Amino acid sequence: MKLASSAQMRELDRRAIQERKIPSIDLMERAAAGVAEAALDLLPVQPGKARAAVLCGAGNNGGDGIAAARLLFLKGVRVRVFLTGRYERLTPDALEETRRLSECGVELEPFDPGSQDQAEWIAASHVLVDAIFGVGLSREIAPDSAAAAAVRLINQSRGRVVAADIASGVEADTGRVLGCAVKADRTVTFTLPKIGQFAGDGVLCSGWVEVREIGIPSDLVRRTACMVMTVEREYVQEALPPRKPDGHKGDFGKLLIVGGAVGYTGAPYLAASAAVRSGCGLVYLGVPESIWAVEASRCVSAMPFPLADGGGKLQRTALPAILEKLEGCDALAIGPGLGRNEDTARLVREILQRTEKPVVLDADGINALEGHIDTLDARRDRVTILTPHDGEFARVGGDLSAGRADAVRRFALRHGCTLVLKGHRTVTATQAGTVLVNTTGNSGLAKGGSGDVLTGIIASLLAQGAVPVRAAAGGVWLHGRAGDLAAERLTAYCMTPEAVIREMPEAFMELGIGN
Repeated sequence: MKLASSAQMRELDRRAIQERKIPSIDLMERAAAGVAEAALDLLPVQPGKARAAVLCGAGNNGGDGIAAARLLFLKGVRVRVFLTGRYERLTPDALEETRRLSECGVELEPFDPGSQDQAEWIAASHVLVDAIFGVGLSREIAPDSAAAAAVRLINQSRGRVVAADIASGVEADTGRVLGCAVKADRTVTFTLPKIGQFAGDGVLCSGWVEVREIGIPSDLVRRTACMVMTVEREYVQEALPPRKPDGHKGDFGKLLIVGGAVGYTGAPYLAASAAVRSGCGLVYLGVPESIWAVEASRCVSAMPFPLADGGGKLQRTALPAILEKLEGCDALAIGPGLGRNEDTARLVREILQRTEKPVVLDADGINALEGHIDTLDARRDRVTILTPHDGEFARVGGDLSAGRADAVRRFALRHGCTLVLKGHRTVTATQAGTVLVNTTGNSGLAKGGSGDVLTGIIASLLAQGAVPVRAAAGGVWLHGRAGDLAAERLTAYCMTPEAVIREMPEAFMELGIGN
């Protein structure tokens, strides 16, 4: 699903109105109809017994709210409409909607943050419509402003909240909260969903996002080239490499995983187990000699082998053995449980320099690039997938100040890699500039070991021949979906990374994957 920026939405509106001669008031009326329908749907009582509060700004987003208020009134809802902006700044369409509202006997009231009467109405409303700011908001809401007071009253109300187009206070292009933001139960967004509704804190403010067609010509929407998209089930179905009915284990990918250290024996085991479970034909696991017996006793399907170590961590002297094993493999994953010391970090960098094979770099494999990002740059013409969390991303130069989607795009473009930035709504960026936002997963994945499972899935798909970006984004979706299934059975509190691996068959079967 395409996610639009605020600039793209302005351009779509402009073209519809100026080139296709669609009256802007008609677009507003259709937008308002969607907001009103959502508000009616959320009412806990019959419309005749309901009360609603609509809070509007002076822009066209406010006009959507004013029109929605009229439609609610015509359905029998007792409604009051409060203007947080200045009346003289109402747009022409918002003024026209104010006139139509007045004809119905409902007046637009100036919002007064000190009014006890208004505060009590808002607090007791069954449903509230947020139409204060639209997708054009780019500055912080001043904490002492009328808009900020309105946001606070909305969030304190007992009623259900519908946001018109976007929750006020959420930056449409990043999902950042600009000072404060409405926490909506449902967002009725127009024409296309916005980036900020699926990224950053905007996800938590948007509630259920419903896309409403308002009359923008479909060919204009279709031709809008969005660089940010969500990952849906169909994308993952296409990501999975086909399996030959008469294939043998060598036909389904050979993967080498390198990791582990004394004290970190679970991480490589989880990565290897996830790789096997997600279809890889042969999984080799290279670990320090001091923990080899532990891994060998746990692994049944993966094949651990010992590597030179010192002090319980891999040493540079393991390089020849790793390169020799890698020669017969299709992909490499390095990092799970690796531990941090300079000798191990140098080993990682030398492997990256020496191998032409596709590499998935995780955890301390990523940390090895701190201060040595040129090692990654030198692999621009080779496949490298990084899977950092925010802290690891910062260590290798990632800057999240402009939002997660923009940050991953800039990094992937600059360094010629595929980047998977883990976290709530994990985002994947390609070196071509495309950003893919994940739509699965839950807080139960915020546990040690979950990242290792993800690494194993991505590396497994990569070894089986999946296109790198589809291996990355598809792997994230599968990991999150298996996590959702684990949470349904065990709760987010009690689920474990091992439980996520156990749920992977169900996640695959939901994709229609058979024999």
